[in-house]
Amino acid sequence: MLSSLTLRRRFSDLSEQEVLALAISSEEDDARIYRSYAERLRGSYGATAMVFEGMATEEDDHRRRLIDLHRARFGEVIPLLRREHVAGFYARRPVWLVENLSLDTIRAEAEAMEKQAEAFYLRAAQATRDAGTRRLLGDLAAAEAGHNAKAARLTADHVDSGSEDQENRAAKRQFILTWVQPGLAGLMDGSVSTLAPIFATAFATQDTWTTFLVGTAASVGAGISMGFTEAAHDDGVLSGRGSPWKRGVASGVMTTIGGMGHALPYLITDFWTATSVAIVVVFIELWAIAWIQNRFMETPFLRAAMQVVLGGALVFAAGVLIGGG
Repeated sequence: MLSSLTLRRRFSDLSEQEVLALAISSEEDDARIYRSYAERLRGSYGATAMVFEGMATEEDDHRRRLIDLHRARFGEVIPLLRREHVAGFYARRPVWLVENLSLDTIRAEAEAMEKQAEAFYLRAAQATRDAGTRRLLGDLAAAEAGHNAKAARLTADHVDSGSEDQENRAAKRQFILTWVQPGLAGLMDGSVSTLAPIFATAFATQDTWTTFLVGTAASVGAGISMGFTEAAHDDGVLSGRGSPWKRGVASGVMTTIGGMGHALPYLITDFWTATSVAIVVVFIELWAIAWIQNRFMETPFLRAAMQVVLGGALVFAAGVLIGGG
């Protein structure tokens, strides 16, 4: 139901022709990304840039093979289907748009790209009933696995690429995808979206107990909603984001915590004391969100702070004005 509401198709609902169309567009996008990486690295790491050029050329070859298969089975017209049209499909972070990418970041992204592509082809091969299509998709999965090994060996002269380092980076990335991203989204939603109802109630009634009840209801309700939404919209099979229930728990719990942080001070019976403590808590929450974005999501701290603090301040002001009016 959720995928129909967002106008995105589920992978399991795609026809074999649509799966091929999705694979063709994905290979084209990946080739462009690899060429962008090669261009960034050419000046300082010429050998590594050539590796990425080779990977882009192989992606072009994969695309041509897929187009030939589509032409043989379904004709010349390829449906327009891209990653963003499929619910739960893996997405590419637009890190290639960032200037001065570190070698470690590029290597990690390349490894993730190939791992996700391999998983896609394996699942696509299982879904097709045509022997030729199944064989080609299996071959492409093996090729992507070979790319993944090649990406793991990139820049061996510049970055430690031992097995332990590779496992640690893979575990860190999985931790971020499964716990940090949904938890951060929940904390942001709980901390910001509950500001208006809590402070509107506070200034409208100046009753601390009523404000606490409204804040608790808003926080718990938002936590349940965010948790189920996160768990339902992506099963994690293709995106590689891990168990939907783990992500749902992370998102739901952090949403509730974000709201309860500035609801709990209203257990204090004096209205102005409770409100003052709640405002301090809000300030701490917003700066904590900015720190998490900087620490785990590589968002520049000042940019994250401006976005979160400004947004929180606007929602807080709206609550005060509505409640005070």
